[in-house]
Amino acid sequence: MKTYAEMSIEELKSELAELKKQYQAVQAQDIHLDMSRGKPSIEQLNLSMGLMDVLDSSSDLTCEDGTDCRNYGQLSGIVEARQLLGDMMENNPKDIIIYGNSSLNVMFDTISRAWTHGIMGSTPWCRLPEVKFLCPVPGYDRHFAITEYFGIKMIPVPMTPTGPDMDLVEKYVSEDDSIKGIWCVPKYSNPQGISYSDTTVRRFARLKPAANDFRIFWDNAYGIHHLYDDHQDYLIEILAECKRAGNPDLVYKFSSTSKITFPGSGIAAVATSPNNMEDFLSHLRRQTIGHDKVNQLRHVRFFGDIHGMVEHMRKHADIIRPKFEAVEEILEKELGELEIGSWTKPLGGYFILFDSLPGCAKDIVARAKKAGVIITPAGATWPYGKDPNDSNIRIAPTYPGLDDLKKAMTVFALCVKIASAKKLIAEKEAAQ
Repeated sequence: MKTYAEMSIEELKSELAELKKQYQAVQAQDIHLDMSRGKPSIEQLNLSMGLMDVLDSSSDLTCEDGTDCRNYGQLSGIVEARQLLGDMMENNPKDIIIYGNSSLNVMFDTISRAWTHGIMGSTPWCRLPEVKFLCPVPGYDRHFAITEYFGIKMIPVPMTPTGPDMDLVEKYVSEDDSIKGIWCVPKYSNPQGISYSDTTVRRFARLKPAANDFRIFWDNAYGIHHLYDDHQDYLIEILAECKRAGNPDLVYKFSSTSKITFPGSGIAAVATSPNNMEDFLSHLRRQTIGHDKVNQLRHVRFFGDIHGMVEHMRKHADIIRPKFEAVEEILEKELGELEIGSWTKPLGGYFILFDSLPGCAKDIVARAKKAGVIITPAGATWPYGKDPNDSNIRIAPTYPGLDDLKKAMTVFALCVKIASAKKLIAEKEAAQ
């Protein structure tokens, strides 16, 4: 089989005509499939229905230390929840604050406090002439939305197979004191599904920022979200590495149970140094008297301990692993020999990144939508929604049922072929 690049203009036009017939047939099927966000499926949510039964009106809602979870108190979270999340995050429970249901909310609040009050006594960011953030790209659109909301200038840093380009990160951070942070999804990253190498993590821990209020926003959202028991990525624990490097205050590490139990009703946490914790708590004392301790206790009683959580995640993997494998199989079957796209093959997380030929991503996404398949908007993985190559497309396989997903990916592959053929025809005609 010829690749599309090897085909003549006449061959490509013949191919395009046949593809358009297939596309019209797909449109006639009146498909309605939405895979625009990385949401757990109903089957995954059903795994956690025991949360609804583990506590009732006759339950003892008293913690081991005597705290009554119905009442005020425990600003940092109940001891049992800090232990459970500490084991999940690989951190000492004493270095953890338990929040409400959303780690994204914690990250927003952290930026907001830095904006209005500064970090550990530094000048509030709102009083500075300019504030900048490093943004590994492709990256997480909701991270970028937070910094854009506050008017923080976002600087793209290319991702590599081992994490962000650390030569650039080190250069930017050491030379510019207006750079105050960097967004990171270090394990099974959104959207590529890659994990930072040992060297990358150690280089992060040894950064020498020009700004003393520079912080790494380490969003370890997928720390235990493996697809396979026998083939998993490993990530060095960043807080311990920062402490070894003499930079204990350099990182805020965020996590939650959002894609472990119920995304709308989980528990979130931040792990950080004692100095940073006291800075967090000095604000938190004015914000709340304590987060939902009943929900914290519910999670502790449901899982028991980290071993219960790991077993629970194996059940998640059994549901979503066939979906990731189906995406990879269909892309390989439909596009593998045509050389009109490439894609990641993650071992965990929630996403697969597809790279089209330059200039095709928006066309592919728009064409898929017209055929009834909604995908994350092209450009969403870049700050301000501007992908300079118009090539990145985030695929979110988890929410649809397996049969619907296969149908959606077949439509997606057809749209990739059409957009690619059109582009190559135009390029070849322009070159004549």
